[in-house]
Amino acid sequence: MNLTACPREKEVAALLAQGAWPQASAPELRTHAAACRACADLVLVTQTFQQARAHTAAASPLASPGALWWRAQLRRRNAAVERMARPLLGAQIFALAVNLALAIGFLGWQARHGLSWLTWLEQLPQNSPLHLDALWPSALFTSGWSPALLIPVLAMLALVGGVVVYLGSEKQ
Repeated sequence: MNLTACPREKEVAALLAQGAWPQASAPELRTHAAACRACADLVLVTQTFQQARAHTAAASPLASPGALWWRAQLRRRNAAVERMARPLLGAQIFALAVNLALAIGFLGWQARHGLSWLTWLEQLPQNSPLHLDALWPSALFTSGWSPALLIPVLAMLALVGGVVVYLGSEKQ
């Protein structure tokens, strides 16, 4: 085993680094590299690494750094949106519970009273040909919580609750 370096090893390494081995080398240098074990090993290892690097570079082209940064930003934003959407689930459940409570209450009230709640239409003032007097606040509030006030309030609560649930569950 020879521990000393070959005096022509630097020449062979320079030609290998330039990619000019063996085409640009002198015939006596090629003969020397075939006979010298250190130069032969240098040629074999360097050419193997160069081929592996070329094969790897051709096999998997790297994505542009801008695209990688954009994907990372998109993942970060999606994670933030998911964290912010968690409290919205509670608001959606609350709105749904309010709507269900209103619907159950209305159905219970209807079960006790039947369709007698429509009798308020008969009690509206009849002196106007278009019955527009029924829309005045004095006519609506004379009997306390009249159905003319209760029904629109319940309908508005149900509508607002439904809109909140719909908008909250919509994927954007």
